[in-house]
Amino acid sequence: MSDFEMADTDPAQPNAGTPTTSGGRTPPVAPMNDAATAETFEKIFFELRKVIVGQSRLLERLLVGVLCRGHCLLESVPGLAKTLAAETLAAVVGGSFARIQFTPDLLPSDIVGTRIYRAGSETFDVELGPVFVNFLLTDEINRAPAKVQSALLEVMAEQQVTIGGITHPVQPPFFVVATQNPIESEGVYQLPDAQRDRFMMKIVLDHPSADEEMMILDRMAVASAAPVPAQVITLDELIRLQQRSDEVFVDRSVSQYAIDLVQCTRYPDRFNLADLSTVIGLGASPRASINLVKGARAIAMLRGRTYATPQDVFDLAPEVLRHRLLLTYDALARDITADHVIQRILATVPANWVSPKPNDAFERS
Repeated sequence: MSDFEMADTDPAQPNAGTPTTSGGRTPPVAPMNDAATAETFEKIFFELRKVIVGQSRLLERLLVGVLCRGHCLLESVPGLAKTLAAETLAAVVGGSFARIQFTPDLLPSDIVGTRIYRAGSETFDVELGPVFVNFLLTDEINRAPAKVQSALLEVMAEQQVTIGGITHPVQPPFFVVATQNPIESEGVYQLPDAQRDRFMMKIVLDHPSADEEMMILDRMAVASAAPVPAQVITLDELIRLQQRSDEVFVDRSVSQYAIDLVQCTRYPDRFNLADLSTVIGLGASPRASINLVKGARAIAMLRGRTYATPQDVFDLAPEVLRHRLLLTYDALARDITADHVIQRILATVPANWVSPKPNDAFERS
């Protein structure tokens, strides 16, 4: 296998057990009803899977993005349930949903809103745009011109829109799912690297298997028989889950592992990966480290833990890093992708243990 072939590996030193501090004490963690939280997420996943066949990684990553108050960029060929996944997630958590089809003639006022003159009252009224929802799907974001993309990214970052000198905040939770089609290059405006960096994760989807496609036919071939998801939680409960995600314990060793992964994208020679220096033109930004740790908190809670482990960082690394790496022309000429580079980094950079190793008990005895 080539150095750049994809490999399904684990961190160099996997996690185990309950986390401890350097002094051996269990860190204080805010109380959480693990059983109730796990049951809630189990119900959410059940309702999502009633509609979406397969795509388990997509569903988990979307929930991570919501819990972290981040935004996701989805890339795939048409017909892989990107819109359906976002709409179903909104229905399950009781949020409002809107879809915007980006086109070359779209204007910023078409998405954020504008002022309308009322001749009868001789005043201007503000007409808010479709971004004022909880879950926003922007379909084919790379088809709109740069000024429209910038307007959307401003709402994502600032959580507010200013029209006519008046600021209008969006209501939390606010989650944007942007999609782009990788197979077409005509009539598109590629997102600049600096703008892609504002998305927490870039999720790449693949075609379903033959068995999954048969299940899709069974569910979707007859419109009247299409499954309808049930609402599991309210928006207030979702906001409380977001706050609880912020309180998940992250040991310094887990944070150090996230930093090491990001540092390796900038200085690969320090991690015995000098050959990557000719492949990586620009490494990941500090947003990558922040989102790796925030995502590890969220995915740990999804998996029923009150603490994050290096495995959580490892699992999220491809989605957090792939759109933040700028590759050289040499890499493009050799058909090396960002995913190939990330797999090399994950297979090389070691992770620290969060708890005593299993054989420590034998050494102490």
